[in-house]
Amino acid sequence: MGLRGSAPGSDFEEFASVSWPRLRHAGWLLTGHDQDAEDLAQVALAKTYAAWDRVRRSDAYAFARRCMVNANIDRHRRRRLREVSTDVLPDRACVVDLDVTDPVAQRARLAELLAVLSDRERRVVVLRYYFDLSESAVAGDLGVSVGTVKSTASRALAKMRVAEVEPGAASPRSRPFVEGVRHVAR
Repeated sequence: MGLRGSAPGSDFEEFASVSWPRLRHAGWLLTGHDQDAEDLAQVALAKTYAAWDRVRRSDAYAFARRCMVNANIDRHRRRRLREVSTDVLPDRACVVDLDVTDPVAQRARLAELLAVLSDRERRVVVLRYYFDLSESAVAGDLGVSVGTVKSTASRALAKMRVAEVEPGAASPRSRPFVEGVRHVAR
């Protein structure tokens, strides 16, 4: 069954079963869609499996996380090639006042706030606040400077704050999701 002809053993199976839920949730935070999230998590685990002999001695989870972020970047590149321009913009979805104590409502609200971000901003927010990485670790994972991470995170959080009180968004009375992204995401 091994990708290289040899099974990695139970240590990879244990790593995969422990890492799957968090990788899948991070994939959802990156994409906003369950199926795309599962695809990203599967790609990350497949690439980690292929490199298991090398990465199990270091930080296998960091390797899987980088694989997932890179797969998401590739997914956006492929999708951008297929996008078609249109003169008519679609109507904006009607948003009702959500009960912020409901986990489903929290997830929907978080997806709505993350949707206003560019691909780079979303990657920075997910790595920085969901994975709780330092600015230098995010910079290393994305191959950018620490200053770029700081400015991108600042812009992203500002966009999310604006989206939080923008007409059509959930009520400003609701719990401040932007400051609580780290807690809601887990």
